[in-house]
Amino acid sequence: MRRRQAEKKICIVFGTRPEAIKLAPVIQQLEAWGKPFRAVIVNTGQHRELLSPYVRLFGIPIHYDLQIMEPNQTLNTVCSRALASLDCIMAAENPDLVLFQGDTTTAMAAAMAAFHRRIPSGHVEAGLRSGNPESPYPEEMNRRLITQMATYHFAATQGNRNNLLREGIDSRKVFVTGNPVVDSLQKILEERKTSSSLEELVQATKGLKLLVLTTHRRESFGEMMAGNLRALREFTDRHNDVALVFPVHPNPHVSAVASEILSSHPRIHLISPLGYDDFIHLLSHAWLIVSDSGGVQEEAPSLGKPLLILRENTERPEAVESGVARLVGGNSEHLTLMLEEVYAGGTWTEDVKRVENPFGRGDSGFRIVQAIARALHVSAEKSPRESEAAGIDSRFLASEEAREPAPALPA
Repeated sequence: MRRRQAEKKICIVFGTRPEAIKLAPVIQQLEAWGKPFRAVIVNTGQHRELLSPYVRLFGIPIHYDLQIMEPNQTLNTVCSRALASLDCIMAAENPDLVLFQGDTTTAMAAAMAAFHRRIPSGHVEAGLRSGNPESPYPEEMNRRLITQMATYHFAATQGNRNNLLREGIDSRKVFVTGNPVVDSLQKILEERKTSSSLEELVQATKGLKLLVLTTHRRESFGEMMAGNLRALREFTDRHNDVALVFPVHPNPHVSAVASEILSSHPRIHLISPLGYDDFIHLLSHAWLIVSDSGGVQEEAPSLGKPLLILRENTERPEAVESGVARLVGGNSEHLTLMLEEVYAGGTWTEDVKRVENPFGRGDSGFRIVQAIARALHVSAEKSPRESEAAGIDSRFLASEEAREPAPALPA
């Protein structure tokens, strides 16, 4: 007779769209595992209106909605409100593990709230480093601080793991899992259809080279963004077979300059932010992607699409090293040269279709939950064969990381 295992409460904290997208596969795997895991889901509301569609899309149950956002808040105010609210939740729930993702103010506050309460914590997408504390701002510094407070580190790549080891993190507490954004992306492509409005846009640009643009980072604001948008408009002007689609971020620093420079052009489409399912389908139709987004650097190789990165450095060098992405830097003249180089031909846009995705195979949610189970001394409810039959890659169970002794949690 199998001995009943004590309940293990996992408090999962997110507040932005990327966090919901990347934690959804972990939540789904915890739910699939069932007892003894019990997930307590906390939404800080760092992205309020923008986040709700993603919560619905992935069917994420919300147990606490903190609604911390107010107009014109500073980062310090967001952090202090999140930290105070999360502290109350930690005291009430006393979880066995707090789980968070990425590099936002929400993630840093969750790490600090757990650390102050001496509750073990796990960081999904650990080990990203640009090397410049000012870029991306404030995310790079958030990552460094989170690493010092987290107990367990779920690194997407071996390179991320190496970054952590160089900083002195115990190798037994670092797990290479891939990035769960690949899980979500594959699920979307398999299960979701495009909306009628996106289908109309795809049809309107059919037969043209579709360039998809996203730009919204703080360090891009001002003249850098304006220069890039002018370069993109002039490029579209020069080539009658190019169409540009730009889902415009609602931040006025983005929307105002986008309207000023890119509006009133027959082949430039300024559209509202898309749901994740429509956005992924839009990217899947792209001839070329131009972006300053970190997430897009993971999505482009997952889709086999070439990417020009509108940044001077990247914390995801794997995208560049794999051959999928190229760094533009902060110079709009350089962007113009690179756009023309891509347009002139060559094999790059075809070669990227055959690149192995450096960010995983779509089993990261499973890998992360397996690592959590080992750390919390939870025995498997499913055999590897049963997991494989359920569409879960069970090879992780025999991997080098899985053979390492799991560190005991502090009492």
